[in-house]
Amino acid sequence: MEKSFWLDKWQRNEIGFHNSEAHPLLIEHYDQLGLAPGDRLFLPLCGKTLDIAWLLDKGFSVAGAELSEMAVIQLFEQLGIVPRVEVSGVLKLYSAKGIDIFVGDVFELTAEVLGPVNAIYDRAALVALPETTRQQYARHLVALTGSASQLLITFEYDQQRMPGPPFCVSDQEVAQHYASDYALRLLQTVDVPGGLKGKCPAQEKVWLLDRG
Repeated sequence: MEKSFWLDKWQRNEIGFHNSEAHPLLIEHYDQLGLAPGDRLFLPLCGKTLDIAWLLDKGFSVAGAELSEMAVIQLFEQLGIVPRVEVSGVLKLYSAKGIDIFVGDVFELTAEVLGPVNAIYDRAALVALPETTRQQYARHLVALTGSASQLLITFEYDQQRMPGPPFCVSDQEVAQHYASDYALRLLQTVDVPGGLKGKCPAQEKVWLLDRG
């Protein structure tokens, strides 16, 4: 899937994937990460998610990566924060107290540029990537964060009934990508109300990936 696909989605405001409130599964399970106030979470492919405001309100620091600069501008507007903007390697960095959002291709973000993180919250990254890219992404994320513990949200549904994104990521695929680096624990499975995009039944799953 080309970068232009997502950039066009933002340009056309076709962002049905953007929730109007913090994700209930984050609210219910974030404490499984065992974080302390001030700890830093990394949100890959973060868009302008309201999860960021919720995490900041909880006293955490947030780092994110997002391809669309428009999404990042809108994120800071809805936070009511005027960011500093600077070049950071091949990426652009929008930052303020407690928040750093890197604009550009997440695969071009390095551990040195990102800096230390205490945990990962992947709500919209793994499921946004086609199957051919997900293994590369998972390896990059582990290396980028030093195998930081992760709260991961996936969808499971009949991929033949809807092409995605978001894509179906099975339990077996989660294990394929992450079992060599983490202890995996499925925390909760919920039915998607009305089906995924109203097209087919689906389940949303939240995983704890703990490095132990």
